[in-house]
Amino acid sequence: MRKIPPLRALQVFEAAARQQHFSRAADELCITQSAVSHQIRLLEDHFAQSLFRREGRVLKLTDKGELLYQEAARIFNELSVLNQQITGEKQQALRLAVYSSFAVKWLIPRLSEFRRHQPDIQIRLDMISDDPVLSHSEADMFITGQKNQKGYWQQLLHKERLIPVCSPDFINQGQTLDINWLVEQQLLTVDEGPLGLDWQRWFEDNDMAIPHHTKQHLFSHVLLAIEAAIVGQGIALASDFMVVDDIAKHRLIALPFAGIDTGFEFNFLCKQRRLKEPAIASFINWLTLQK
Repeated sequence: MRKIPPLRALQVFEAAARQQHFSRAADELCITQSAVSHQIRLLEDHFAQSLFRREGRVLKLTDKGELLYQEAARIFNELSVLNQQITGEKQQALRLAVYSSFAVKWLIPRLSEFRRHQPDIQIRLDMISDDPVLSHSEADMFITGQKNQKGYWQQLLHKERLIPVCSPDFINQGQTLDINWLVEQQLLTVDEGPLGLDWQRWFEDNDMAIPHHTKQHLFSHVLLAIEAAIVGQGIALASDFMVVDDIAKHRLIALPFAGIDTGFEFNFLCKQRRLKEPAIASFINWLTLQK
């Protein structure tokens, strides 16, 4: 008789290894943290091997634990696909957790194309403002600033570069667009919390100080600043790829001033073990082809 590891313990181990945290695994599986610890001990007793080690307060996999995790993730994914094939169960709506600015200014205008090509795949957008906990209880797929997350496959979508934009009607015909003109205009400034004010960063990156007399209108979110720019209230800083459609439709123009690279990256993430699921694979293929 073949000797196989206890399957429930293997499921719990996969969640704990992916989350690198017993408590988060417990939340994902709707069990207690002590139940997670118990299942991990059962699995370690079965293999007579330690699967985790602690480095300070950080939970790490041992070499054997890493090997088991990679194979367990692959097996669970194949079982999920096999289950759909045998039962004929249709793919439920995929949940995509995504920043509201990315969704509104870039993804939603393009999503109708995906739906035309894949009408049987439903994508539910869940808006986020901060980086979410990566868990299937939150979403199936994520567009986030997080990267290099254990158990997750990632694809870089865009590196953030902020450029000054305003409505075409905001500029008088024949106006000389230089820094002297810029500082006399109303700047639509976004308060990015710990990162500070975006226009403040722009001036610092260009080795300048904002003159005291320069007017600034403060916003809590970049979407608000962009909309204010479209209706002619001032000059906003926006991610270049997010306003490409507004520029093409002449709602905004990019001003001839330097942009700044913020170092922030928009990444697509999904569980490594779910890469072969047809619906997720189709969405990834479509997403990575978009400009």
